This record gives sequence, structure tokens and C-alpha cells, in this order.
Amino acid sequence: MKISILGRSTDRGRRGRTSVAVALGAVLALTATACGDDGSGSGDGAEGSGTGKIVFWDNNGGVRTDIWKEIIADFEKKNPDIDVEYVGIASTEYQSKVDTAIQGGGLPDVGGISASMLAGFAAQGALEPLDERLEGSSLNGKLNKDMIESLRAAGGGDDQLYSVPTSANNGVLYYRTDMFEKAGLEEPTTWDRFFDAAEKLTDKGSNRFGYTIRGGAGSIAQALDAMYGQSGITSFWDSTGKRTTVNDPRNVKALERYAALFKKVTPAADLNNDFTKMVAQWDSGEIGMLNHNLGSYQDHVKALGTEKFRGIPQPVGPGGKRVQVSNPVDGIGLFKSSKNKDAAWKFIEFAASAQSNSKFNESAGQVPAHADAAKDAWIAKAEPTKLAAQALSDGSTTIVQLPYYLPDWNTVSKADNEPNFQKVLLGDMSAKSFLDGLAEQLNEAQAEWDEQMG
Repeated sequence: MKISILGRSTDRGRRGRTSVAVALGAVLALTATACGDDGSGSGDGAEGSGTGKIVFWDNNGGVRTDIWKEIIADFEKKNPDIDVEYVGIASTEYQSKVDTAIQGGGLPDVGGISASMLAGFAAQGALEPLDERLEGSSLNGKLNKDMIESLRAAGGGDDQLYSVPTSANNGVLYYRTDMFEKAGLEEPTTWDRFFDAAEKLTDKGSNRFGYTIRGGAGSIAQALDAMYGQSGITSFWDSTGKRTTVNDPRNVKALERYAALFKKVTPAADLNNDFTKMVAQWDSGEIGMLNHNLGSYQDHVKALGTEKFRGIPQPVGPGGKRVQVSNPVDGIGLFKSSKNKDAAWKFIEFAASAQSNSKFNESAGQVPAHADAAKDAWIAKAEPTKLAAQALSDGSTTIVQLPYYLPDWNTVSKADNEPNFQKVLLGDMSAKSFLDGLAEQLNEAQAEWDEQMG
């Protein structure tokens, strides 16, 4: 097993399905560890001998490197004639790295492919359809049907499966039980309690804050979660299916209240926080609450133990309803240009098996895709995972499905609007102007999609 980690890059995908800003240095770095000899990014590849070397790109490198190294070692022990080269790529850089490789050559054999990025890669013809392979696999009938359908829908309009699900995530409100108890505060199970606690736990003079807000990479999804959770709006599109509800007046009001937390009850450094900085800051400081997902649970346990915090489903809003935006299902895909698809599929099948899937999700704190793994005892001991699973299955939660199927979704929700959200936090742009601009882009993207599919 060979290990390499790619660091941060300033490459960003430009708006559009296939146009990508290509940095020569990044192309060379990726090509050096990639599969294929012809330099093609999305050619048809070959089945290969089922032995030899394959390359795996992890879409959450660093955070999940150790567990993937363990799974790869297990796989290579069982398949000594296959060598897996691991390349870990930060989640914030993964899409641009893959887009660059699609255009310039150098895709791996296998890569992490979540619902949030699937449509763009599929639209460029970079992914191998997996339905037939799955039907003939030991995984057939063993994977969560909802997760499969989520990935199938995210792939576009051809109803093909391009990624084998590994896990589902869910938004969680983590809070410091020790700080709440000391302040005599109730558990933040409603949005009103959340805002009240954020204010009462803040003591800037003592460098203590009620909340940490995500202002950097990945900020839009978290802001949407806070908006829809407060407003109680249960659909991303209006009744026509052509216009988004993001700039509904109720969502505008919700974003105004949420953004007003910045610097009032949060550290000023939050402006540039991606999830790794935000999580590290919460784990090492005196901050009352953190919105993230199940993926950071183990980090909190390592930093705080299990006695100083809880992870609960997001607060309920109007009428006692809990509304959350969808978290993308994660999975593993096979790139069409692979010259060793047989060996690559063996690795995917092994990684999604009950034993590996349980091991991965126990480390990640997420909900397993494999039905047998979902029954393992560790889930009952991981309270946030258990509560999240219950909230998703007991009828208490409505999920607003984000349009991951739009090829432009990632560009619109990240590169195009994260800087504008920072302006909202700083008071340089109104919440209404920000959401109106976001809505205009989304409505245009939906219209283009309807035209393409019609």
C-alpha cells in the first residue's frame, strides 16, 4: 500500500458542466499518481486482469486517512495480488481535483463520490455505471435502499447508479453539557432556546462564546440548515418546481437572525472557518454549541470525553416541527477510464462489505449503508448516531432535499456564494440581497436542467 496526501490548492471549478480552470502544477501532481497510460480523463478504460495496482482517491483525506489505511490493509491481506495506492484529498478541494483530472488526464481507478458532487462528474462522462456489477455482487440486496435511490437520483436523469453508498450523515447540534449545567440552561431542543443559550453563554472578556459559526468553506449548507429549520419551509422548490424557496421572506428573516450571531456570540475567527477549523476550535475552547454532522463525533469524544457534551438532532421550529436540509449520501465510484476495473470493483465491493462498512462508520460516527453493519452494537453506544437514525425514521423530521442533481449545484453553493455569505456576516450585504442572488442562480440552473431533460 502506497500513501500520499495532496495538500490544499487554489484551483476552483468554474461555472458550467465541463469547463474547469486547469492549474498545470495540479495536473502534474495528480497525473503522477493516477491510473491509465493514455492520459485520458474519461475514456472507456478496460476490465484488466483483476490483479496489479489500482489508485484510490479519498474525498475526505486527512480526516479519514487512518481508517482507510486500515481497510486497505485488510483488503490487500485478502487480495495479495492487488496493490492499492491511497491518495487523500481534502474534502474542500476534491471536486476541483477530479474536474481538473477529467479535463487534463490522470483520474484514479476508484474515488469517493458523494451525492453532492455526483451529477457534475456523471455529466462529464467520467463515471462507470454500476448497476450490473452490483446485481452480480455479494452486496446485492444488502445496501440501504434509500441511500441507493438518493445516489441514483443525484446522478442525473439517466436513472443509473454511479456510486455505491457507504454512509449517510445528518446534521447535529453539539452542545457542552458542562457549560449548560453551570449556567442553568435547558437543552437547546428549540431554536428559541438555541439563540437564548448562545447569548447567555457568551463572555468575551473570558474568551467564552455561545456558538461557533461556519463562515468559510461549506458555510452555505449550514446556513441553509439554520434557515429552513427556523422557517419550517419543507421544500426547496415552490409548487411549480421551477423557483426555489431560499429567498422566501421567512427564510430571509431566519438568515438575518442567524447571521447576527457572528462576533456577537461567536469568535471573530469564525469568518474563515471550514469544518476542520470549526471543529478543532470547539474541541479545544470554551464554546457552548456547534452545528456540524455525525462525522465529527469521534473528534469530540477524543477531545472532551463523553461526559462534557451531547450531540442531538437539530432544534425544532414552528409548531414543534423539525426541518433539516439533506446531507449528501457518501459512496465510492469507479472511474470509466480505469484500466483495471475488475480489481477496482473488488476493492469497492470489499470496502462496502458489512465488516469494512461497520469499521468505517464506527470511526466516522455515521450511519452505515450495509444492512448488517447497521445492526452492530457500536451504534447504540454512539448517542448522536443513534438519535439521528431515530429522528430520520420516527416521523419527527422533515428533510428538505437539496438539488444535488444539478451539475451547477456545487459551484453555485460554494465558489459563487461563500464569499457573499461572508459579506452578510460582516454586514456588507443584506440577507435579502444574498438570498435573492442565490435564488436567481438556482432558478437559472433548474431551468437549464429542465430544458436538458425535456
